[in-house]
Amino acid sequence: MSTPEDRTPGEPREGVTPGGPHEGVTPGAPQEPPGTPHEGATPTTPQTTTASPQHGSLLRADCATDSDGRITFRLPPVPGAHPQLLLRLRPKKGGSETTRHLLDLESDGADGHRHAVLEPHPALDEGRWDVYLLPEPGAERRRLCPGLRDLRSLVDGHLRDRPAPVAVRIPYVTKDGFLALRAWRRTAHAEARAIDVTDRAMTVTARLHGAELQADATVRLRLRGTDTVRTLRPRTDGDARGFSFTVGPGDLADGGGDLADGGGGAARVWDAFVRPTDGAPPIRVGRLLDDVADRKHVYVYPAVETDGSALRPYYTVDNDLAIEET
Repeated sequence: MSTPEDRTPGEPREGVTPGGPHEGVTPGAPQEPPGTPHEGATPTTPQTTTASPQHGSLLRADCATDSDGRITFRLPPVPGAHPQLLLRLRPKKGGSETTRHLLDLESDGADGHRHAVLEPHPALDEGRWDVYLLPEPGAERRRLCPGLRDLRSLVDGHLRDRPAPVAVRIPYVTKDGFLALRAWRRTAHAEARAIDVTDRAMTVTARLHGAELQADATVRLRLRGTDTVRTLRPRTDGDARGFSFTVGPGDLADGGGDLADGGGGAARVWDAFVRPTDGAPPIRVGRLLDDVADRKHVYVYPAVETDGSALRPYYTVDNDLAIEET
């Protein structure tokens, strides 16, 4: 089900880390996926990561999130007269490093420990942010490994309505065992809450953040790499935020052969959007508002198989919802 188009060009694949260990959990210990999977999903066994031997003398940073999006980092005593925490937006392959964010590391008291606070505003640019220690301005930066990650405040984040723009940041562990942040920043966002797969169709329940649904709202399934769109009428709740839609094989039929399959019966991928009202920009449907930084290989759904075709919902490497048609 892995599709090359899901990966941002040049973006390295990270290890699967469904959120981090909660307070008191030893980093690197086997964990169950946080929260409860969507109905119909089969969570695969998450990989755990440990620091590799070439890291040398490890420096670990604990971090804790709160419900407002604030992240507090704590470090043991560190060298330098004016240490700072450096967040670096990871550039795409071949690109230059252009975006950084510096946080002062304040002293916690006589024990020499330090802390820094990443406030909810301004929102971080969308992407992956690597975390470093900068002992003093102009000094060589040092990559940080994860200590304890308390992400409990993120688990039920989908239950809170978010204003525009919708900003999300989740601490996680990279494939090679370092601390990083996954960030999203979108004008509006449609959060998928449940995906129910039966033998004939799939039903997605979602909630809109940063915008409101009007009476003429539509769900749009766009065939990746083309301008082909299938339009569905969603069922909406009374608060102009909640909605659901059902997709079956007939909804994606080619209508007389207007869909190219790429040759040889290759799989087609449909990306899911909601348009709040006619003429409004379409808003991506995905799952961002919890503690799972990389969802693609954690939540795996069965396929709807009927009339010789199969539809399978899945999450892309950006945690957006797509439907693979084979």
